[in-house]
Amino acid sequence: MKYRRIKRHVSPHIKALADAQKIAFAPLTFQAVATMLKFGILEFLDENSSTVEQVIENCGVSKYTAETLLEVAYTCGIVVKTENRYSTSLVGAAFLHNEMTRVNFNFTNDVCYLGASELANSFEKAEPVGLRKFVGDYETIYNALHLLPKSMQKSWFEFDHFYSDRCFEEVLKIICENSPSQIFDIGGNTGKFECACLEFDKKLKVNMIDLPENIEEAKKHLKNERLNFFGLNILKDNLPELSGAVFMSQFLDCFSEEQVVTILSNVKNSMQDGTKVFILEPFTDKQLFDGATYSLVHISLYFTCMANGNSKMYSEKRMIEMAHKAGLKIHKKHENIGVHDYTLLELC
Repeated sequence: MKYRRIKRHVSPHIKALADAQKIAFAPLTFQAVATMLKFGILEFLDENSSTVEQVIENCGVSKYTAETLLEVAYTCGIVVKTENRYSTSLVGAAFLHNEMTRVNFNFTNDVCYLGASELANSFEKAEPVGLRKFVGDYETIYNALHLLPKSMQKSWFEFDHFYSDRCFEEVLKIICENSPSQIFDIGGNTGKFECACLEFDKKLKVNMIDLPENIEEAKKHLKNERLNFFGLNILKDNLPELSGAVFMSQFLDCFSEEQVVTILSNVKNSMQDGTKVFILEPFTDKQLFDGATYSLVHISLYFTCMANGNSKMYSEKRMIEMAHKAGLKIHKKHENIGVHDYTLLELC
């Protein structure tokens, strides 16, 4: 007589093995979702509970394509199945309707996915080896942004802007409490914070500091008599004399610990008396939701293989330690900034 195994009780060991298989096949799961989005299958199932035949007819795919993708999506919880009809689950719907999920997914797909295969080499060399799959031998992605494919640029900027941009109004209220005559934004990128500053206070003078190539791009669309530009390499060039307020938003996580201390030391040495330094970051140890922490620590891997090879998303504890090494003191901590649990450190 043959006996069938029955799932009476799933031991921790069996559950661990199941979770391990999810990790083992995670890259294929990811690409299956990307393919379903590209073929319009998820969107169709979000609007219509459908059979395989209806998916084939309405999405213009083969029977093999529809069956294979739906089988994967069902086992991963991307779709639900009732009798012979499929529809998107809450997880699947997130890829269609949740902006954060869409931005994160496109960033991983367009910017990180191919380069992630060079993660080990990047750790060994402390260089963004994955970046070389798209451009030549550049030290960082920031110098090469203008050379990246347009779709890659789009996903990079959408990701870069999505989180911090939602903090700017709240941050400016804090920075401008003491009515500084000017703000120096180090790592201004495309100049969105500069625009917010100029709009927030009609008398405020704004100074944007970034790499020369980024400054030239910003100058093409930013023109205001209260706005000044400084194109320099923060690690190699002298900073201008700093006064009023100095702002760094998601900037220091682009550098190694040693480089962060060097940058903050240079900032301190360039500051006039009374200058305040503001650091805005989504610290890994200050997140309310597990999903946020999970996302942040994985973003560190983007820095490894694509951005620079040596930086990461830091904890608040580590950032404060680096600030102290640079001779700066914490004046205030402003927590829960914006909708994504950012922290604004105020230093002097």
